[in-house]
Amino acid sequence: MNWKTEIENLKAYQPGKTIDDVKKMYGLDSIVKLSSNENPYGFSVRVKEYLSKADFTFSIYPDGYAKTLRNSLSEHLGIEEKQIILGNGSDEIIQIISRGLLQKGTNTIMPAPTFPQYKHNAVIEGATVKEVELDDRGKHDLGKMIAEIDDDTSVVWLCSPNNPSGEYIREDELISFLDRVPSHVLTVLDEAYFEYATAEDYYDSVELVEKYPRLLVMRTFSKAYGLAGLRVGYGIANEGIISKLEPLREPFNNNIVAQGAAAAALTDQDFIDRCRTDNRKGMEMFYELCKETGLKYFPSQGNFIVIDFGIDGDEVFQYLLSKGYIVRSGKALGYPSAVRITIGTPEQNRGLIETIRGFLDRT
Repeated sequence: MNWKTEIENLKAYQPGKTIDDVKKMYGLDSIVKLSSNENPYGFSVRVKEYLSKADFTFSIYPDGYAKTLRNSLSEHLGIEEKQIILGNGSDEIIQIISRGLLQKGTNTIMPAPTFPQYKHNAVIEGATVKEVELDDRGKHDLGKMIAEIDDDTSVVWLCSPNNPSGEYIREDELISFLDRVPSHVLTVLDEAYFEYATAEDYYDSVELVEKYPRLLVMRTFSKAYGLAGLRVGYGIANEGIISKLEPLREPFNNNIVAQGAAAAALTDQDFIDRCRTDNRKGMEMFYELCKETGLKYFPSQGNFIVIDFGIDGDEVFQYLLSKGYIVRSGKALGYPSAVRITIGTPEQNRGLIETIRGFLDRT
């Protein structure tokens, strides 16, 4: 068979161990999963109410245009429905963009480390990948990213707040960057953790879409909205860009349950506000731990924090795993002596912090 040469060295996504796997491995009754940046508070009661009352007909296809969800997003964001593209998670939006704009002879620019699907999809399409290292504070080096743009550049990826560092791009920095991007380049701004951001100088990306015609913003229902299992992401751009991307979207990419649940989730912004507030309180607990113990960390605007222990991140990961806490080793994220921790509930945070203190006392 004639496989594409680009996929020869690609590896499939490796999910972490399941809760049941860890229970069996260590003989534990209770496991706290803080590795995938999911919402520890679940999802809104409005979603539960919708799911309990909805009469799903699974034998027919869902609305391929997802009109109800599009209308809900249009009203929520204050934009036209034709400015929205829906995906089976943000992952599919990334795939669609890559399929439409990347090929052999083109290149794409992204920070490093960042969300790996940007690079993964670029490699599949045969594009050259240019990675620009984050600075020592975990921030995008926008000056270097601009300098890497040439006539063959098709897409520049920005992630704010960035996964895994948690840093965000300041409004003045972002505007300065967008002002300098050439007209043949699409800038993709991934805001998967937008709902958690509290920084005063965080920008309004929807307004920026109106001002910059070659900007596409991605968001998701997988994080703050707590619908990771239903896989709903969306992109926002001008109608011209969306009209080019829509034919590349799978016809029924958002299932009937996901469409209604996401629309219901949008109606409860009080839930999102509470999650944002509680997340910030939890973040401060980890900041305090790091300050007391001398551990290095990146200030984060997401719902996760990278903490540098100064030793092999896998060692920290395995110790916490043995105590019933699943986090993410930094070795797979570009920070080999760190772990990434999702902010949990107050009880989960306190338990994990106590366990980390036990690890530090031991070492």
